Amino acid sequence: MPSHPSRIEDYALIGDCEAAALVGRDGSIDWLCWPRFDSDACFAALLGTPDNGRWLVAPAGTVTATARSYRGDTLILETRFTTEEGTVRLVDFMPLRDGISLVRLVIGETGAVAMRTELVIRFGYGAHVPWVTQPEQGLLQAVAGPDMIALRTDVPLAGVGMKTEGAFTVAAGETVSFVLSYGPSHRPPPLGIDPAKALAGTEAAWSDWMGRSRPQGPWADAVARSLVTLKALTYAPTGGIVAAPTTSLPETLGGVRNWDYRFCWLRDATLTLMALMNAGFYEEAKAWRDWLLRAVAGDPAQAQIMYGIAGERRLSEWTVDWLPGYEGSRPVRIGNAAADQIQLDVYGEVIDSFYQGLVGGLALDDTGWSMLRALLKELEQRWRQPDRGIWESRDTPRHYTFSKIMCWVAFDRAVRMASEFGLAGPVERWRTLRREIHADVLKHGFDERLGSFVAWYGSDMLDSSLLLVPTTGFLPPTDPRLAGTIAVIERRMMSGGFVLRHDPRLGETGLDRSEGAFIACSFWLADAYVLLGRRAEAERLLRRLMDLRNDVGLLAEEYDAVLGRQLGNFPQAFSHVALINTVHNLVHELKPAEQRSGHESPAPAGSA
Repeated sequence: MPSHPSRIEDYALIGDCEAAALVGRDGSIDWLCWPRFDSDACFAALLGTPDNGRWLVAPAGTVTATARSYRGDTLILETRFTTEEGTVRLVDFMPLRDGISLVRLVIGETGAVAMRTELVIRFGYGAHVPWVTQPEQGLLQAVAGPDMIALRTDVPLAGVGMKTEGAFTVAAGETVSFVLSYGPSHRPPPLGIDPAKALAGTEAAWSDWMGRSRPQGPWADAVARSLVTLKALTYAPTGGIVAAPTTSLPETLGGVRNWDYRFCWLRDATLTLMALMNAGFYEEAKAWRDWLLRAVAGDPAQAQIMYGIAGERRLSEWTVDWLPGYEGSRPVRIGNAAADQIQLDVYGEVIDSFYQGLVGGLALDDTGWSMLRALLKELEQRWRQPDRGIWESRDTPRHYTFSKIMCWVAFDRAVRMASEFGLAGPVERWRTLRREIHADVLKHGFDERLGSFVAWYGSDMLDSSLLLVPTTGFLPPTDPRLAGTIAVIERRMMSGGFVLRHDPRLGETGLDRSEGAFIACSFWLADAYVLLGRRAEAERLLRRLMDLRNDVGLLAEEYDAVLGRQLGNFPQAFSHVALINTVHNLVHELKPAEQRSGHESPAPAGSA
């Protein structure tokens, strides 16, 4: 039995739009939080060992070959194991909610293959060993505190130590089923479901959803898989989209920068909304926009940069001391203290998302517009303050250039909403603020000697968020300052042909910024290439980025070109959103900045 988890890229995602699990190529489910994305994990081997909880279903003997794929445009995972005795297919899926279940089917294809299963349930992130009983034939029940898991199968099971084991053989044409279900411990065990009917229903639901607007043209399959992944990371009851279904997968193997991503970031608002609308999924776009509106409701001074999947505000951060971390990367964190940070760029992203929604046909009522005006009034008081920036620095607050540019975006889009959609507001005041911020950024955020925008005022450090500046409309696409910024980023900020988040020279200042290349940033570089007319370079970079996807089309947060490994939380919504948008930018006849506004490039300050 292995003592550590698989490589990050060796996992695949299954889920039911309320929770998710990661399945390894070896047939082991090493991560599952029930009943929600942000609930305690009952399988936590991903951040420790099998003793911290996992569920293995695999051949008992030697596996000579493994191949896997999703069934069409669904989240049904099929893994084919080839052994000396024959071939079996393992089908894993989570039915869309009618009860809370995870189904595993072992289907014999050739020969007769001896199989085994090992179920290790550990509630509370690998800490709590449940009391396990078999109250009736074919039913195993595990209870600890408020949680209960029930397993229904015809395979004989036995307790061995603190785990449950079973052995069985599957011949060609036979199917063996396992149904794992969750429920509160004070209620009767969840009722059984028909695995075959659940499979057919799940396949139909996913296929029907993608059939509403199936991508066409170049890279269509990659875009479709990214859209399915984005849908899988959506919490269906509220429309909130988690950044990733995992916590504490490291940015550097063995490092300390391990964060909980099972929450919803306002920063993702515009890019996610554009990805969904560009792909034709307006219902999901509206659900996300409406979640955003509910999340920021209240006193504008208390607005946060992230919220829980239902809009929760208290995301207190604590460490799980009993888990050793992924490949020794500690601490393992639950919650995220960045929720309390001031990050001024989110104002721009929120206002821009509502503007893009209006352009795309998503109505905004008087209450929503009043809330946005209140946010703008709060930003009027805040925009000159230092903040923590887009990368949520836990160092000293600074005047981050991109944060200031997004403050400009907030007032620019407010002017546009008023002028293009007849919404009332202090437009002249917003125009004045737009001009002030524009001048402030050009004076303090651009280094004439370097010929580039800089990470923060007064520095000569770079920041890959500056790659987003061309798409904001802050300057015309032909402005040499944009081309200069991209050129300096190309010289300084690349690793193995991909873009780093932070200037490598930050290490010389004592700030630990060692990590892999941030995948979304490389997509942003491709977008910038398109905007500047460098289409061939954009296509080459896109092809290289596509090659980073694992065998089932998934992307993590980062890629280490030296190790040839994916790093960070997985799968990462931001990476898949970036993929969708970059493909759209390349195949669409309009330029990226034109697409953001739907019909024209956002004008520089003072010209609207």
